[in-house]
Amino acid sequence: MPRSDPQGLRELLGPSASLCRRSIGGEQGVALPPLIDHHVHLHLIDERELTAGGIAGVLDLGGDPAALARRSPDGMPRIAYAGAFLTADGGYPSGRGWAPDAIVRAVTDPSLHPGVAGGAATAVDEQAGFGASVIKISLNTAAGPVLEGAFLAAVIACARERGLPVVAHVEGDAMTEASLEAGVDVLAHTPFTERLSAALVQRAVATQTWISTLTIHDGVSAQNAEANLAAFASAGGRVLYGTDLGNGERGVGVLVDEVSALDRAGVRGAALVGALTDTSFVGTPSGVSTFIPGPPPASLGEIAAWLGGATVVPSEELVHDDI
Repeated sequence: MPRSDPQGLRELLGPSASLCRRSIGGEQGVALPPLIDHHVHLHLIDERELTAGGIAGVLDLGGDPAALARRSPDGMPRIAYAGAFLTADGGYPSGRGWAPDAIVRAVTDPSLHPGVAGGAATAVDEQAGFGASVIKISLNTAAGPVLEGAFLAAVIACARERGLPVVAHVEGDAMTEASLEAGVDVLAHTPFTERLSAALVQRAVATQTWISTLTIHDGVSAQNAEANLAAFASAGGRVLYGTDLGNGERGVGVLVDEVSALDRAGVRGAALVGALTDTSFVGTPSGVSTFIPGPPPASLGEIAAWLGGATVVPSEELVHDDI
């Protein structure tokens, strides 16, 4: 794509894309808004590598709320978080080697009154008090008991009262439907246990956002996740880029395999950039932009690999050529 065609660039990547050059050295490339990974676990990765790899903001979906609250709000990457997993007594991820006690809270009482030991309101208020932007719950029947009935309803009601969206780890037969019945706002993973019916996908499109995390799976789970996300995206569902960084040995930054999986599922071009730059849960990282050196992609099929060259730079360092 010629550098003289900014309109064509924006048709391919969306209205936020801009041809630019760096003020020091004159390197040419493309500027995008800051990129965000909507599912990470900071206690399991070296976050210092994120910005060099193109990620300016993250949503931590399971960590020690006290440790997360001690982080500077002006640091880089910008961090939003859920705090601890809220789960049933003995439920996932209790007892996992990667999940110390500090990142798990068992809800053993459906009390809506603050201060009750093990109570729903107590657990939600603790995360909110430490600055959580969302509340994370576990609905994983494959790994133990789950919050259900009055317990699940109480957690969601408390989160609603405090203006906090509810994100769920959903795993196990019928758990996606259970999340919809309960009023869960966001799925931390694209459903992967089962292939969802068209009717269930349509219900999800109306009320939920899905975070991708497609490449943590293999085999049937990977096939289910890609098929479900393709159906969800095709029906107009809101999709966010997320990797579950910390799960397995992978690079830190923009993961081309995750971006490519989103592209295969039909989240392409401007929609793909939108999934990477949505600020609803993390906010906008201030003072920085994404810079991808070299010529822009010439077709939809080139975008995923091209995004792998992203890095985070100060916005003031970029001179925009096409505005």
